[in-house]
Amino acid sequence: MTKNKTHWGPATQMVHSGSLRSQYGETSEAMFLTQGFVYDSAEAAEARFKGEDDGYVYSRYANPTVAMFEERMCALEGAEAAKATASGMAAVSAALLCQLQAGDHVVAARALFGSCRWIVEKLLPTYGIETTLIDGTDPNAWEKASRPNTKVFFFESPTNPTLEVIDIAHVVSVARSCGAKVVLDNVFATPIFQKPMELGVDIVVYSTTKHIDGQGRCLGGVILADQEWVDEKLYDFYRHTGPSMSPFNAWVMLKGLETLPLRVREQTRNAAAIADFLAEHKGIKKVVYPGRADHPQANIIPKQMSGGSTLICFEMKGGKQAAFAMENALEIIKLSNNLGDSKSLITHPATTTHKNLSEEDRAELGINEGTVRFSVGLEDTKDLIGDLEQALSKAV
Repeated sequence: MTKNKTHWGPATQMVHSGSLRSQYGETSEAMFLTQGFVYDSAEAAEARFKGEDDGYVYSRYANPTVAMFEERMCALEGAEAAKATASGMAAVSAALLCQLQAGDHVVAARALFGSCRWIVEKLLPTYGIETTLIDGTDPNAWEKASRPNTKVFFFESPTNPTLEVIDIAHVVSVARSCGAKVVLDNVFATPIFQKPMELGVDIVVYSTTKHIDGQGRCLGGVILADQEWVDEKLYDFYRHTGPSMSPFNAWVMLKGLETLPLRVREQTRNAAAIADFLAEHKGIKKVVYPGRADHPQANIIPKQMSGGSTLICFEMKGGKQAAFAMENALEIIKLSNNLGDSKSLITHPATTTHKNLSEEDRAELGINEGTVRFSVGLEDTKDLIGDLEQALSKAV
């Protein structure tokens, strides 16, 4: 297996790190589409199960193609170990549940993707795990919410869909003072523009369905951490509950990683130009974009992000009626609740990704009837602006 070279840049890592070639010397990584593996002898099988032989046992535990993807993600993230999962939510749920038990307490930022909020608010309490939701952008809220039994801090930054930015280094410092582990969903920043582990984050999760695949092909997730945590907390949970990524999906993700830096940078360039256009449009009440000086946490962004985002959040003056009229008039930009794709995608969070939250909870997060989340793709900038312009003209 090609190991990561610490002096390699991200683009080189994404093409070469973790490559494992068979005896045929293939250029592209091989797909090992197998459930199990055979042994030369009964003694060899015994040694494999004892852990005395480094070979593979069963693809639910580990697989050569999946291992290549995990190794490449470690190289990109700067992590010691990783486990790939069947979806982003499998990564989130496993990362939390594997280290919690009845009587523990979790502090989470309230600005979370709908399914993540469900895990924190609904699922964890059924197992006797206490949870507290806070305004993650309030630096004092993390310490105030901490208790002697607090084991995990969990948040996104930037957040879905309103693109709030949380001070990662501050959250880490509070967690260290109370002995909690920090779990960060880094999807919106991508591993290209934000390195959470360099800021002290313990566990990083991704929905690889988003930018890492980036072409709308398949689901996936990944959990990254130090080797000790993976061995002691995650490994048995992962092995016995079975959230593993399929070898085929891992191969697709490997292909996605090869172009990840190029795609994310170009999408971000597009997004910055479009955010400026939207900010000047008469039909738009507000634009939130991490690359703009008017972002609510503009002073924090340069401390932890090296680029903007492929996502834009904006609010239509005419509320839901205007937002729907605009979306329905689009020709190039597609309506979809996915994001991070090479195709530009747009959605209305109040009626899609965050529809299960109460109206009060959505209002608290800044999600109203006019809020729109726009995932900017790889199309020509002028074409995307032109599409928005003609659609907005029909909605205002």
